Amino acid sequence: METALENMSKTELIEFINKQNSRLKKQGSELHKQESELHKQESELEQQKLEIQEQKYLIAQLRRMLFGSKRERFEKVDSAQGVIPFEEYATQEQKQEQTPVKEIITYEREKPKKHQGRNKLPENLPVIEHIIEPEEDTSGLIKIGEERTEILEYTPEKFFKLVIVRPKYAVKEENQSLELASDNKNVVIAELPSRPIPKCLAGNSLLGAINKYIDHLPIYRQRQIFNRSDIEIAASTIDSWIAHLGKLFKPLYQRLAQEVKSQTYLQADETTTKVLDKNKKGKTHLGYYWAYYAPLAGAVVFDYQKGRGAEAPRAFLDHYNGYLQTDGYQVYKQYYANDRVIHLACWAHVRRKFEHALDNNKEIAEHVLLEIQKLYSIERKTKELSARETKELRLNEALPIINALGKYLGHKRNLVLPTSKTGKAIAYSTSLWSSLQNYLYEGNLQIDNNLIENKIRPIALGRKNYLFAGSHNGAERSAIG
Repeated sequence: METALENMSKTELIEFINKQNSRLKKQGSELHKQESELHKQESELEQQKLEIQEQKYLIAQLRRMLFGSKRERFEKVDSAQGVIPFEEYATQEQKQEQTPVKEIITYEREKPKKHQGRNKLPENLPVIEHIIEPEEDTSGLIKIGEERTEILEYTPEKFFKLVIVRPKYAVKEENQSLELASDNKNVVIAELPSRPIPKCLAGNSLLGAINKYIDHLPIYRQRQIFNRSDIEIAASTIDSWIAHLGKLFKPLYQRLAQEVKSQTYLQADETTTKVLDKNKKGKTHLGYYWAYYAPLAGAVVFDYQKGRGAEAPRAFLDHYNGYLQTDGYQVYKQYYANDRVIHLACWAHVRRKFEHALDNNKEIAEHVLLEIQKLYSIERKTKELSARETKELRLNEALPIINALGKYLGHKRNLVLPTSKTGKAIAYSTSLWSSLQNYLYEGNLQIDNNLIENKIRPIALGRKNYLFAGSHNGAERSAIG
């Protein structure tokens, strides 16, 4: 090769060098292209790994929702407890089989407690006695006593026809026949009893038994109840009864809403409901029930809104003064970003975030969950305490735990990926840190908003049974009901 280069002229050498440079550039371009493709494949592989991890997490959550315990209390598994490998365990079993060991086992057993008997039935229940005489001839025998067995029984509700009879009486005047005196002016008759819906087929008791919102029975199931007694009532008729009752209840609902708004401590949350909308063919509209619960008064109000935007809670929260407890949904922020409202965040939501992060960073998640568990153990101590005593206990025991946890999260925040479950849990907690501490202000404030979540559960039951509201007006009636 060197000899061939020596024999080349200057022009041939320049041409040869240019060809080599061109070849090197081409190879470099191909190499760069391969590197880019490899980097792209690595990026796609990493993304697929993340998606697989996310899907595994969702599957685990769904399995837990379907089959797992609903308890949220965190219990750390003792990692110091060793696990015997299967091979070693099998070897130990074989040795035990080869060398039988005899041992004397003694134990103590508590004496079984005497059964306390069945629960007593309420005294106000009506009593029906069913007397069973012996099959033997008892004539000539003396009754020396009796044995009584109480059984709780049930008779299904029965429909009956109530006929209201109002006798008419006429005033007979002198020198006037009865026929002439029987006009309306001279007729005496009792007034009809007051009824919620005038001229309605259903009586007062039956209207009170419409169970759509109490027992979450859809109209078609209530029609089945009627049909079992050979009573045919159209679904539209039952629906009209519910609509009329909704109008009657509206003043009470408005008064209840005013009472809840006047409270100085509210919990707020929202949940979805499907609504038929004539403008949306083939699909339902996703509406929202906004719930407002006053823990000190024990009163709750549901407000139906078509959306979940910033305007939805305005009617309730625009002029509210006091403590407002919510989750981390940003819509609420505009209603407590002022001097009139003190925001309380929910420790139960923080606990859930870190519980979901256990498979991402077990060390951090376990530490946070154990600290939160300490806060809830303090809350269990306050059950029999006054508000003043509760506040004092929280300041003495809970505040140091919260301060230490805040420092811990501040240190760990920069050591984890912001997009990881642990990073998101830390970001959620630290963004609400002041609000998470505000329950320490008063002894009658709650550490979480679990109370309002319990109030929302009936809506979830109804949602599973009657599936959707027939209209937006129907959804508003459901909020009143």
